Amino acid sequence: MWGCPDRAGSGKNTFHPIVLLPDEYWVLNLQKPQTTWNQQYEYTIGRYDEDRRGMYTQDLFGGERTIHVGLDIGGPAQTPIFAFEDGRIHSFADNDQDGSYGPTIITEHSIEIDGKQQTIWVLHGHLSRESLNGLAKGTPITKGDAIGKMGEEHENGGWPPHVHIQLSLVEPTEPDLQGVVSPEHRVDALKRYPDPRNILGLLY
Repeated sequence: MWGCPDRAGSGKNTFHPIVLLPDEYWVLNLQKPQTTWNQQYEYTIGRYDEDRRGMYTQDLFGGERTIHVGLDIGGPAQTPIFAFEDGRIHSFADNDQDGSYGPTIITEHSIEIDGKQQTIWVLHGHLSRESLNGLAKGTPITKGDAIGKMGEEHENGGWPPHVHIQLSLVEPTEPDLQGVVSPEHRVDALKRYPDPRNILGLLY
């Protein structure tokens, strides 16, 4: 990892949290299908680089894509989503296919990685439709700006409320990224889509 292990907004990590998490939350194990989404904590974390066999049954995933290459933060619908750093709105769309992201916002940022200034893109998926109102490509954003909210299941692709956070070192050609890849594409995907904990801190 090239990021700071401290949680965003604390210690040496100067990035703003994308979600304001409480001190206690539940780290999910989605390597086996969930029988219930009810957890003992209000907020949850879904892990990066996790093989979630049996979870992605929608046609979108073709029965082959099982490796999750983002990080999920679950919470109540309408939970605010914040910009982790200064940047701009790169693109946005309602990816409304069953199992997809629903309302999605990709932001663009220039940050220092391993001593060099580099552009990265951050996808925020499963938002509310309201989050897309009034957006325009290229609009500047400031660290800590509220850029959206977690969506309800009926609007976010069909999932319990959460935000899928995915970093990309390659500029997206559309407001969408494969958040789940096949095992054969895992190595290349992890190079292209680095661990979101580089900006969020070690949440688990």
